[in-house]
Amino acid sequence: MRVLLIEDNADLGQAVREQIADDGHAVDWVQRLDHAQLAVQTTAYDLILLDLILPDGRGIDFLRKRRASGYATPVIILTARDQLSDRIEGLNAGADDYLVKPFDLSELSARVAAVARRYSGNPNPQIRLGDLRVNLSDRTIQRAGVPIDLTAREWTLFETFLQRPGALFSKRQLEERLYEYGAEIESNTIEVHISHLRKKLGFHVVETVRGVGYRLGAA
Repeated sequence: MRVLLIEDNADLGQAVREQIADDGHAVDWVQRLDHAQLAVQTTAYDLILLDLILPDGRGIDFLRKRRASGYATPVIILTARDQLSDRIEGLNAGADDYLVKPFDLSELSARVAAVARRYSGNPNPQIRLGDLRVNLSDRTIQRAGVPIDLTAREWTLFETFLQRPGALFSKRQLEERLYEYGAEIESNTIEVHISHLRKKLGFHVVETVRGVGYRLGAA
């Protein structure tokens, strides 16, 4: 996924960015709402992690304006405001989840994955693809009871196809899911990741549509 992190605390922002990146997602991190506004206008994000108190305004106002304009990207609020009234306000403003600081980074990863599943239209973490048994919650894959290990980026790429079976993804779209803005990407990076997926999961797990892109196949 491509994630926008809006957080002005340097230490927390760095920790969250590293956690989400370690999960295999691309993370763009901004520390002001005006920078966040520019980011959402120029980039298609799959998820926003939003602090409520920023140097140039309130995150809740940013969220309300985005929802009022029809912006449907899921949002998880990250905040030290722990009153019930604050949670209700955040959820009523359009947040999909609300996480109170300090929080465990592994819990954040779990909530990110849960929100992503809901928006993909399949909240069930158990998926069957051919002879593969996939658990989206704990990121495990088995064939005939034998676990198959994927790297973080291989998993994110595979999950992208699983979330939208039948959908075609261009090379550029897949790069944006895996790498943050400004990252140096080799021209054959996506082809290499797909080759690894095919070797591990089966040649037909990803189909190539020549000149267009890639889509989920049969394992």
